[in-house]
Amino acid sequence: MTFDSLLFTIENNIALITINRPDKLNALNKQVFYDLDKAADEVIENAAIKSAIITGSGSKAFVAGADITEFAPLSIVEAKQLSERGQQVFLKIENSPKPFVAAVNGFALGGGCELAMSCHFRLCSENAKFGQPEVNLGLIPGYGGTQRLTQLIGKGKSMELQMTAQLIDAQEALRLGLVNYVTTQDELLTQTKELLATINNKAPLSIAKIIECVNYAATSGNYNGFENEVEAFGFCFGTQDMIEGTSAFLEKRKAEFKGK
Repeated sequence: MTFDSLLFTIENNIALITINRPDKLNALNKQVFYDLDKAADEVIENAAIKSAIITGSGSKAFVAGADITEFAPLSIVEAKQLSERGQQVFLKIENSPKPFVAAVNGFALGGGCELAMSCHFRLCSENAKFGQPEVNLGLIPGYGGTQRLTQLIGKGKSMELQMTAQLIDAQEALRLGLVNYVTTQDELLTQTKELLATINNKAPLSIAKIIECVNYAATSGNYNGFENEVEAFGFCFGTQDMIEGTSAFLEKRKAEFKGK
């Protein structure tokens, strides 16, 4: 597929989605949201794709934020529509049954941090910087940042970072649990692909149910989450992959999952 603002390639069942506006530090505008929406659909619907990486073009920025030039003429109603549109796209990524992983190479600020947080987990390079500096513009995060940052690092620290507009580096992001791994710029994509290669060898329907249950736990409370886990656990028992996985274990061989 070709896009105006993205590069999209597929290799070894992994889609690599690169936001490609390096002259604007890959800032999010309406076209990027449109293209991300379509790219997410392609990942979800294409049987040749098992997982996806989102990254930014160049070494300076993953996404340095929203394209502020689009903000000036917006009315209150139009601003709400923009926020809703961004949330819809990021929710599609978050709720995808196939894993999306952010490979953060440089600045992930504002909408860029929100995009990274909508992925199922994050790896970053040593030069990465994260932050929600919208308060400096008289704004707040509008694409789910107030919710996801709180889920990932806790209420107190989330409040502090949003109210102060403080940026944090890669090691602090790792300490807070915002990212899973920190690596070098050169090794970022390689390590991300290796991690997804491991995941891609597991049962696809189980992966989808893990995503569903963990997302449920993050938004619906423990009691309902436990109920949802019971349903998902039972669902897995009706799949061919479960029969294959248990048979392979007993026969001491590698399972060959089909996603059925």
